[in-house]
Amino acid sequence: MAYDEPAYRRRDTGGTGTGGLREDSRFGSDTGFGTTPAYQTGSFPVASEFREPDAMELTQRRAVSQAELDDVFDDPSHGDPGRDRVAVHVIWEILLLVAAGAIGFLLYREDPDAVRGAALDELLVLAAGLGLLAVGASLTLRAGAPNLAIGPIAVGAALHFAEQGDRGVLFAATEAAVAAGVVGLLMAMVVGIFHVPGWAVTLAGALAAMVFIQQRSGPVNLQGDYDPSSQALYLFGGIAAVSVLGGLIGMITPVRRSVGRFRPVSDPAHRRGGLAAVLTGGALVVSSSLAAVGGVLLVAGQDAPVVPSPGLDWTAFAIGAALLGGTSAFGRRGGVFGTILAAVLVTLFLRYEDAMDWDMSQLAIAGGVLLAGVVVTRIVETYGRPRARDEGRDEEEWTEPDPPSTGWNGGRRDDSWATPLPTQSTAARTDPWDSDRWGTSGR
Repeated sequence: MAYDEPAYRRRDTGGTGTGGLREDSRFGSDTGFGTTPAYQTGSFPVASEFREPDAMELTQRRAVSQAELDDVFDDPSHGDPGRDRVAVHVIWEILLLVAAGAIGFLLYREDPDAVRGAALDELLVLAAGLGLLAVGASLTLRAGAPNLAIGPIAVGAALHFAEQGDRGVLFAATEAAVAAGVVGLLMAMVVGIFHVPGWAVTLAGALAAMVFIQQRSGPVNLQGDYDPSSQALYLFGGIAAVSVLGGLIGMITPVRRSVGRFRPVSDPAHRRGGLAAVLTGGALVVSSSLAAVGGVLLVAGQDAPVVPSPGLDWTAFAIGAALLGGTSAFGRRGGVFGTILAAVLVTLFLRYEDAMDWDMSQLAIAGGVLLAGVVVTRIVETYGRPRARDEGRDEEEWTEPDPPSTGWNGGRRDDSWATPLPTQSTAARTDPWDSDRWGTSGR
């Protein structure tokens, strides 16, 4: 067989040309092989449904930043999916500011001298001392290990300062802060190593501080002459700045995740790792030292001796003010200005109650603050937790289409594939070159 036979030569002329296998009479007519195909586009009903995706549709998906990807989970291993909502904290802090202003106005109307001169300085010092206690309580609440020893530690530091104040305010306050830090470290070791609830361990620490307090048989006179009233504005401003700065840092997602890892989720006894234990322990140490400094401020400059007391009322005031400020009793969640605003509100109410001669017990007031704080916790947990996946979803937002199926229909609806071709029987196989198949019979 030669390759230059006419049947195998290429036709250079236009059209379909002549000759070759397609012109051989044995293979019938070239119907279906010519310029007019037997299959027409659109002969199948599904052809109208299938189309190439528009380029604009492929770019309608909103770009997701790396920060949003990192913020998908506040606690990637155990927590709720999504970011905490802060609007509830903003609204509540505005209400706290209004309430503090209202109490201040009532106090001014009842006793104008209480918010002037030396009385105002004493009020600022009291707010600064209570603010330190509240900041320490807020820190441990965020860490998921509330420090119940804050009040007894503050009273113990106040007694130590009263006894050693003549050696210098800085020396006596530093000794008290270091001793309180050691107590906090011991509590932190138990909480971190054994991974047990902080309230139980710090209650034992509170009892230990009460033992120190009970060693004083009577009131202790102040030995030093330090009066913080001359620096009241600076003290209060500095403590308020620390509180606000701590709240801002607590709004940073990685910090909130790390500090709040002791927050109970799923099984509360499940260990949350070494980092969680270290940060929770650090919160206990820092809060104990802050409580000692706050106790010194609460008694420094007063004329009356320091009376030994269990100090549980100051624990209730501190934790109650932190809760009232928007810090969750369950941990992690908290606001920015709420803690210091709540401390100011409680301070103004204590002074207003004294001006009104209501003769209310401090324990009763502290209990009321605690009850109000737990109600605020429920509000924060209800409206501050991340939104559910199906809540507030934008219906017009582009969604990822389902991946195409690997089957024959390519992901189309089965009911739309209606072929007009007859069903061929597979019982008998035919010769593909049968002349009757190509319609050449009778030629």
